[in-house]
Amino acid sequence: MKIDQKQTSLVKAELHEVTMPLIDAMHIEFKELSKKKPEAVLSKNKVKIVNRLLESCRKVLDSETSLDYLDLIDEDDIPQNSDVVLMLSQYVAAMKQFKSAYYGLDGAVRRWFTE
Repeated sequence: MKIDQKQTSLVKAELHEVTMPLIDAMHIEFKELSKKKPEAVLSKNKVKIVNRLLESCRKVLDSETSLDYLDLIDEDDIPQNSDVVLMLSQYVAAMKQFKSAYYGLDGAVRRWFTE
């Protein structure tokens, strides 16, 4: 580990491991839906499901600068599929950036750098 290596908490590292595959899958699913019907609106139930996952991502990213640019879906705004794809793209990028900052090679082993 480098002397100036940034460290995160074990809780955030574990939450990242749980949420990243889910948000990747959700992003792929909404991209497919958006190709077919970009203007189709989401039901309130889908908004709740998406927001629940985004809230978990926000816990991982709570001390990152990128969080300032990430919003939850407004349930009263009735978002379209294309809106959700854009938001999920931002979250996926922020989560990948988080991993690149706190995960890496430590000698011969790849691992999270935790406190």
